[in-house]
Amino acid sequence: MVPRSDFSGWRSGFAAAVMLLVGCLAASALAKGPQVSSGKLVVHRDFPSNYVASRDIMVWLPDGYSASNKYDVVYMHDGDALFDASTHWNGQEWGVDETSADLISRGKVRPFIVVGVPNGGALRHSEYFPQKPWESFSPQQRRELRQSKRQSGAAVFHAEVQSDNYLKFLVQEIKPFIDKHYSVNTGPAHTRVMGSSMGGLISIYALSEYPHIFGAAACLSSHWPGVFHVQGNPIPEAFYAYLERHLPAPGQHRIYFDFGTATLDALYPPLQARVDGIMAARGYSDAEWITRRFQGAEHTENAWRQRLDIPLRFLLGKDESL
Repeated sequence: MVPRSDFSGWRSGFAAAVMLLVGCLAASALAKGPQVSSGKLVVHRDFPSNYVASRDIMVWLPDGYSASNKYDVVYMHDGDALFDASTHWNGQEWGVDETSADLISRGKVRPFIVVGVPNGGALRHSEYFPQKPWESFSPQQRRELRQSKRQSGAAVFHAEVQSDNYLKFLVQEIKPFIDKHYSVNTGPAHTRVMGSSMGGLISIYALSEYPHIFGAAACLSSHWPGVFHVQGNPIPEAFYAYLERHLPAPGQHRIYFDFGTATLDALYPPLQARVDGIMAARGYSDAEWITRRFQGAEHTENAWRQRLDIPLRFLLGKDESL
């Protein structure tokens, strides 16, 4: 019989060994970069910028990609969460390669490539928070919002809001590189932007600030509260006011919104309803804009993966049967 003290020590040692193994596997996955099961992923390491910190840029190419053809482009935020769960902090991913390859192979969408742009780590909130709404707050409001905390007690903002610079990075540095080095259609009718949560906010902001660049945006689980409370929070009203003034006129753009009803997404239904009212008042038709509710869906990559085909078909589809 093993003495209890020996068993406790063995158990602790075993747990430590497991954690070490998991850490080693994760480090190995990060070292070799994300892997895809469909298509090909090209990683441009430490892509330089005059506007934000350098980072890897990931370009997904579908099977059969050929320079003799032209492809549409989807720019996606949080690029580290798109392709390979083993390289993402929470072990989840969007499954962009699998879903995109399936839709293309079945002829449901026009052929396209995906440009995954990783976030700035601790600077993610500062890069993705729409800057013009932020600048509409008084200095006192900005100081108070800068003190916002997550449920864990961690700070929300680690730097001044810099989303205008992030969009310059996307539009003035990454897009010209993609247009030059890949066989793509370059006009707004062929250029989309997509993200979730804060990535949803920066996607609709990108479309509104650069309507001549982006012809469509998909915004999944858009984080309209901006921080992590709703009561007494001035942020949603600032977003509504911005959209009322800056949304491009209907007729040449397509916009997709959605939300779940569980975990963090439980905050969103009434806020998204206000945005939907703005879209309707601006005159967007059903062919140009949809908002989808997913009952019970959580605020996770797994949830976004399950419905990714819907926004992709809306933005790139050959049919209207959504």
